Amino acid sequence: MFKLLISRRTRDFLEKLPPKQFRQVVKKILSLCENPHPSDARHLRGYPYLRVDVGEYRIIYYPEGDELRIVLVGKRNDEEVYKRLSRKEV
Repeated sequence: MFKLLISRRTRDFLEKLPPKQFRQVVKKILSLCENPHPSDARHLRGYPYLRVDVGEYRIIYYPEGDELRIVLVGKRNDEEVYKRLSRKEV
């Protein structure tokens, strides 16, 4: 099992989610701690990150050693998630 590290920005985003979506996203994040490479994970081109989708949200993360770092969580169809990556706001 991986040690979970969540960025402050991600934590703030999660706290603003409605309860149902919060549970869905947190459940997926916890499942990533047990298996950081599920079948639905995809590599982001040009970045060392992986992504998975849960409902209408996208989780961007990367496993490093015994840690799982959650970089960003955002709307799945919102390009703002990738703009934040390119502006290095992670």
